[in-house]
Amino acid sequence: MPNSFRKLKLRELNRVSLEAYKKDRKIPLIVLLDNIRSLHNIGAIFRTSDAFLVQEIWLIGITAQPPHREIQKTALGATESVSWSYFNNVEEVLQKIEENNIRLICVEQSTNSRHPDEIQIEANQTYALALGNEVDGTSDEFMNHTEQVMEIPQFGTKHSLNVSIAAGIAIWELYKVLKG
Repeated sequence: MPNSFRKLKLRELNRVSLEAYKKDRKIPLIVLLDNIRSLHNIGAIFRTSDAFLVQEIWLIGITAQPPHREIQKTALGATESVSWSYFNNVEEVLQKIEENNIRLICVEQSTNSRHPDEIQIEANQTYALALGNEVDGTSDEFMNHTEQVMEIPQFGTKHSLNVSIAAGIAIWELYKVLKG
């Protein structure tokens, strides 16, 4: 029995222009890439941030900065649409978070972590979502200053998600609440 589904053509996707995207209202979320090693992960997180109208990405420490060919492979131009800034270290970021009254949420496996549905979000508040290094996770400095830790439930043998996958899940969960 045939179904009624048809893949959309590229021209049918109704993509907005770069200029229109930059004018769109963004969700009050800053994604913090805490010493991310993989250029492909960085690019994928840019692309996800574009899809969900993230306000900005902050690249920290060893996290590579655009333009870079390997980032562009997965970002597909999102480094042009999503605003980003670079910081030498976590301390600079924590100072900026404090100065701007931004609430910090870390994505990590920890004591007292919360399921994504349990993260408490306030209206008219900007949040920073810290995603950690592929080997060491979120830095202790962020963990010592966070108000909430989001833990993505996992049921297999690995208990470890690729950081770009974790970012996609966490950003989507926050988008659903912040899009208001």
